[in-house]
Amino acid sequence: MTQRALQEPTLLMLTVLADQPRHGYAIVQEVLAISQGRVRLRTGTLYGALERLVLEDLIEVHSEETVAGRLRRSYRLTGQGRVVLAAEAQRLRSAAAEVERRLAGPFMSRGKESFA
Repeated sequence: MTQRALQEPTLLMLTVLADQPRHGYAIVQEVLAISQGRVRLRTGTLYGALERLVLEDLIEVHSEETVAGRLRRSYRLTGQGRVVLAAEAQRLRSAAAEVERRLAGPFMSRGKESFA
């Protein structure tokens, strides 16, 4: 069964959890950094997405602590999350390779663009 492509915010959230557990604010900051400012996760969006990813077994709660009277959870990628993220990375590599192949096609190699 072929899996549906991940939406960019989900892809980026899984990516930032691939190397180490992070809490919500750190996830937001890392996503902002790796997307070069294009993807800004709002609090409601973030926590809704985290809940969904936990339910889908792509991430899990790594730890919980109380900081200044508020519960702070950190999350990490699960084994299933790693499989899904690796499959998405392969899908993106294949798509990029096809784009490059077509851009290097016969019309472009002659220095002329084709708009058929």
